[in-house]
Amino acid sequence: MTLIALAQMRRRPAAFAGLAVALFLAIATMTLFGSLFAAEVTTPASAREPSTGPGLMVIAAAFGEIAVLVAFFVVVNALGFALRQQHRELALLRTIAATPRQVRRLVRVQVCATTLLMSVPGWIAGVAVARRFLADVRRLGMAAPGVRVPVTPLPMLVASGAALAVGLAASAVAARRISRIAPAAALTASSTEHGRTGAPRLLAGIGAAAGGVLLLRLAATRPAGQVDKAGQAALLASLVLLVAVALTGPFAARFLAGALSVPVRALAPGAGWLADANLRGYARRLSSAVVPVALLVGLSGTMLTMTSTAGHAANSGATSVTSATDVWLRQAELTLLGCFAAVSTLNTLVAVTAERRREFALLRLIGATRRQLMRMLTVEAVLTTAEGVVLGAVVAGAASAAFSTAVTGSPVPHVPLAAWGFVVTGAALLTVPGILVTGLRAVHGQAAELVGGTRD
Repeated sequence: MTLIALAQMRRRPAAFAGLAVALFLAIATMTLFGSLFAAEVTTPASAREPSTGPGLMVIAAAFGEIAVLVAFFVVVNALGFALRQQHRELALLRTIAATPRQVRRLVRVQVCATTLLMSVPGWIAGVAVARRFLADVRRLGMAAPGVRVPVTPLPMLVASGAALAVGLAASAVAARRISRIAPAAALTASSTEHGRTGAPRLLAGIGAAAGGVLLLRLAATRPAGQVDKAGQAALLASLVLLVAVALTGPFAARFLAGALSVPVRALAPGAGWLADANLRGYARRLSSAVVPVALLVGLSGTMLTMTSTAGHAANSGATSVTSATDVWLRQAELTLLGCFAAVSTLNTLVAVTAERRREFALLRLIGATRRQLMRMLTVEAVLTTAEGVVLGAVVAGAASAAFSTAVTGSPVPHVPLAAWGFVVTGAALLTVPGILVTGLRAVHGQAAELVGGTRD
């Protein structure tokens, strides 16, 4: 199975590119914050001096708490799509007597190989960013001049071990369905969207939403002097609410698609009707595309609005030094989280569109032209962007309102409209071209061969 797993990775490098990038970012992030912890722990007491701000350990913990969760979320998402693109091959292995255990072992080998491949680049990037981050922290007076990033392999090994553990756990869940059903059924299911969203997933989504509401209440009830704690609670609440969106995504996506389809069908009767039928008929696939866009908009919008609200509140109470420090920290965190969300968005959209080659080929066989398919994909891309922006904005609005209540006493935050415009534009620039470029490649080729399965 090891040789088959490696051969499959060589045959489908694009399927593992997103997973490789996600693992690289996760390992680099874990190495970054592990190195900062090590720098604080290994610095002699004589080299430490009183500093302004929360301190290096608190900063690393606050950053790492959210960043590591988002990193693992992106890894799990990327791994799921890497396996989905291999669904047909895994099903075929089941039909030629491969056991469920062998299929799961194949997936584990792929996860281990990708993690090992990305470990060294992730370590190098993590240590480099840690040194740059620590230099900026020292410049702002939040760390003593004698604090240095130590030369120790422990943060790197912990980073790779944690990424591998998350990858293996996610692979066990993702490979469970294909390895448990009958071989013939596995091959049939590889080309269809199966079943309805189950009650356990819906209940888990409701539970996550309830947890997010509790975190919002925690953020809103923080005293005005605990701005950092209110911000972390609000940001964590936005992440939990986005998990709830991911779990209940098929329901929300189908509802929003129905609401947005009315003007779309009026503006583009032919392509709009076909796009609407595709989106509502394949709610899980639509949800897979919408959730990363919501993640990008929700996290970025929450960070930008909280930073703007805190800045306006600081003008009336805090010193300019504290305000500048807080803004720098928020910008650094926004950059990191934005990278994760952008990678997740692009990887998901490319994977979702690429796996529709047979669907496009079938439409071509019944008379659709490539130009008509591209118009349909354009409408789908616009609708996907709109749904992701709406869901992300709702989450960001709730988190920002809770933060504003704690900081200013009013649930109405200060919204930086120009920055929000950049976020929405960025989401559209990732989504629409990502879908269209992948779709342009997917609609080419011999339709009969693609439908018959002789080409992939």
